Amino acid sequence: MNRRASKAAGGAAQSRSDATTTLHGVVIAAHGRHYLVAPDDGGAPLQCFPRGKKSEVAVGDRVDYQSTSADQGVIVAIGERRNLLYRSDQFKSKLFAANLDQLLIVLATEPHFSEDLLGRALVAAEANGLKPIILLNKIDLEAALPLARQRLERYRALGYTVLEVSEKKHPEEAHAILCAHLYGHQTILLGQSGMGKSTLVNLLIPDAEAATREISTALNSGRHTTTFTRLYKLPKTDDEGSQGGALIDSPGFQEFGLYHLTEGTLERAFPEFRPLLAHCRFYNCHHLHEPGCAVLEAVEDGRIAPERHALYAQLVHEISQVVR
Repeated sequence: MNRRASKAAGGAAQSRSDATTTLHGVVIAAHGRHYLVAPDDGGAPLQCFPRGKKSEVAVGDRVDYQSTSADQGVIVAIGERRNLLYRSDQFKSKLFAANLDQLLIVLATEPHFSEDLLGRALVAAEANGLKPIILLNKIDLEAALPLARQRLERYRALGYTVLEVSEKKHPEEAHAILCAHLYGHQTILLGQSGMGKSTLVNLLIPDAEAATREISTALNSGRHTTTFTRLYKLPKTDDEGSQGGALIDSPGFQEFGLYHLTEGTLERAFPEFRPLLAHCRFYNCHHLHEPGCAVLEAVEDGRIAPERHALYAQLVHEISQVVR
């Protein structure tokens, strides 16, 4: 064999070896079946595709992958998850992210936020064991502030953390408040469009816009496409290199289906229901119209807000439409 043939054969052998070596990393962005994986060894992120037609990979997943070229690979396995946050309807589901600690629900005084979406996001957080935090942005819009606060009062009464900021008018104060609650945790942002999620990300991560452009290019998701989920590492907090945690930004949404939850999970996802569940007359009470229901009695005497029970009833109705 001449030298050129020998070199080619050696290169092919090396390529085959690389392709069969299993590497490890974290999924930091997702768009369709395109994923960006950050290798554990600190190397440059590479675009990866799932093996097979069905994709169940989420941002935040730890994955095993095999390199197929210098900047591409194939995901061969997903690591064990602590949790997986997603929404669903009767026909399909949409993954948000995996291995989370917190869910930050971004609202604003204006435009008018959906209390239905807020309630559903809180249920999703409770069902997944996440700490929910409600963020009210644009508090500098004083004319709309009293109503927004009034609408959130019942959630404060339930023990949920409600933060108030003005990201644009008072960015330094907003930065300090957010850092106190987000650093050291893996947090996903959820919210409708126009609530200030992008401003929040740019406030906490100075190079977020540049990073988003790089991610978009790496995912081949197009110059005009920004609707992909992505993970940003929060800046390190000290000279020792302590990690600040991570922030996961997701596209704005208008609907939040929870068709995948069970009725048992739903009733426990309402904190005001939980102390009452053992006191219903029937052990299999649905808390809808049964006699001797402790939850319905609490609705009648004002201990449970009728709007919260109405959300529960709507969610129970939705999951009953799914053929399991």
